[in-house]
Amino acid sequence: MNAPTVPPHLRIFRRTIYCVLIILSTLAALGLLTSSFLQDGITPLELLLLVLYALLMLWISTSFWAATIGFWILLWGDRMAISRFLPHSAEDPGDAKSHRRSALVMPIYNEDTKRVFAGLKAIYQSLLETRRADEFDLFVLSDTRDPDIWVEEELAWYQLCVDMSAHGKIFYRNREKNSGRKSGNLADFCRRWGGRYRYMIVLDADSLMGANTVVKMVDLMETNPRIALLQTAPLPINHESLFARILQFASSLYSDIFTAGISFWQLSESNYWGHNAIIRVKPFVEHCGLPKLSGREPFGGEILSHDFVEAALLRKAGWEVWLAYDLKESYEELPPTLIDYAKRDRRWCQGNLQHIRMVFARGLSGISRLHFLMGIMSYLSSPLWLLFLIITGIEAYIRTQTMPVYFFGDNIFPVWPESYAVEMTTVLLVTLAMLFLPKILSLLLLFIRRERVRAYGGVWKVTLSAVLETLFSILTAPILMLYQSKFVFAILLRRSTGWPAQQRGDHRLGFREAFRAHGGQTFVGLIAGTASYWYIPNFFWWLIPVLLGLVLSMPVSIISSSTRLGRLMRQMGLFLTPEESDPPRIIRLLHENLSHTSRHAPDQASGIHHGITDPGVCALHLALLPNRPIRKRQRHELRALVYQLLEEGVENLSASEKRTLISDPETLMRLHTIAWSRHDADTGHQ
Repeated sequence: MNAPTVPPHLRIFRRTIYCVLIILSTLAALGLLTSSFLQDGITPLELLLLVLYALLMLWISTSFWAATIGFWILLWGDRMAISRFLPHSAEDPGDAKSHRRSALVMPIYNEDTKRVFAGLKAIYQSLLETRRADEFDLFVLSDTRDPDIWVEEELAWYQLCVDMSAHGKIFYRNREKNSGRKSGNLADFCRRWGGRYRYMIVLDADSLMGANTVVKMVDLMETNPRIALLQTAPLPINHESLFARILQFASSLYSDIFTAGISFWQLSESNYWGHNAIIRVKPFVEHCGLPKLSGREPFGGEILSHDFVEAALLRKAGWEVWLAYDLKESYEELPPTLIDYAKRDRRWCQGNLQHIRMVFARGLSGISRLHFLMGIMSYLSSPLWLLFLIITGIEAYIRTQTMPVYFFGDNIFPVWPESYAVEMTTVLLVTLAMLFLPKILSLLLLFIRRERVRAYGGVWKVTLSAVLETLFSILTAPILMLYQSKFVFAILLRRSTGWPAQQRGDHRLGFREAFRAHGGQTFVGLIAGTASYWYIPNFFWWLIPVLLGLVLSMPVSIISSSTRLGRLMRQMGLFLTPEESDPPRIIRLLHENLSHTSRHAPDQASGIHHGITDPGVCALHLALLPNRPIRKRQRHELRALVYQLLEEGVENLSASEKRTLISDPETLMRLHTIAWSRHDADTGHQ
């Protein structure tokens, strides 16, 4: 089947419909708010409120209409959806051809070694169950700095190759210098091995993709040679904490209508989310070299959120970028706690705000600039909401201090002030409807497609889960608003947030950690609540949802981090997802591999100790080290580190010092010889 060519008139028609709906709904809501301010003329504060509300309504409307359009698309279908143009089986997909070889590449950085290689093993096992496994090679592209994890990765890679007889199919390398972070890691792969492959499928450390999805992605790229990048919509899975399970449920239930609606207007000018996507290597290499921005961080230096920029550069060069929203068996994992979720947001916030400079870059399409603006707005919306609430409170206080005038001129009867409660209530209801109606549409779509209801626990349990998820999102929204506002203000003050490794494993939060993270938010909630209750009591009742989230931030964060409570909810049939009720083959393979690793993992010393003392581990590490010249001064520094290790012990060395020692073959062999000499001496003495 031939791939679609998007007619210009269809692209214009769809985007016009989408934009008109957004603008009309924003103007209608803004008109209601404006009419409530016209009693005595609009004050400067009210004018500022109108501007803020207009920006926020534009943002809310983009999501609302994307979800509404997506609802109808999932009901009736979209003839332009890229996944409808898969080739027929008659094209002999089982014949692996060298010209379309693909690499599955997984950049990692100080990750959980067991989870990384259990996932890779599951993907490779899934590929072996197809007739297409010979088309694919797997690459672990390590930027790990921790020397213990580095050695563990090498051992896990070698064991995987042995277990799967996959030498020459699964590759591992650790970069000596991790310049450019993830984008630099991928660029290094493209320079060294990219010429061997037509496509690369980019995975994150927590990514999981079934072989059927991987094969379909390759076939779609083969069918349409104009596509440079095809993005799937990964669903979160695999965590047991209450926080993660609520988000997994929400994403599983709600995300389809949003991604379908996004695809409706983006068509062949979609975006890239950095993972679970397939990329045509040749145009990526030719057009996606990232510049280093002038100035210092956070707005200068290396481009952090590289994915948006790479998609824009591909579109600039005339290539197509599609979102395959209905390709399933594409998964990722979420941060397990509210605090970890906020930490990930901190990294993404800096990368997205850095795109302010890209909005004005020369040669980019209007849609690319819009993608950048939407990414920026996803974080600017929080400080805008905070500012809106503060100014609303100030305006309410001013109104309480203004003495109403009932008699004008010669009137003997009082002129009562006009009430605008109806207009203000309507504004509130319209805003809430646009925020929460997509959830109702998702439930309605599920009930229409009754075959999936059981996988969510049944009608009543999925409805109760949706209600509880909504209450949870109401509680956490003000917490995330303050977090993101803090991040934005810090970045605007030119304080770089860095790019630390992510915490991916489930863990229960303690009171001390929760207090450090949420103590300030609790204090803000108590002060704002007390002030509004005493000085503007009418505003206090409207502010209760925000205040409640802030005051309860510590218990909400601690309780939602509980895996025990998460498992209890699952036993009760709440927050269930189809991936839990009836796991696909790829998820079952992951769980089997994780279980096998946990049962058979030996009790070992630290990775660097193992690398120095164990002959096999030492030989493996030496074989994987690159050849590099050592200067005389570096040789003296290495010898000093050896003496320090011998005198003070390995535990007194920093991670960078340990890495330096095991990065030099000669030094490593010297340490290995010393370790065995001491072992022999101890054995002989006994």
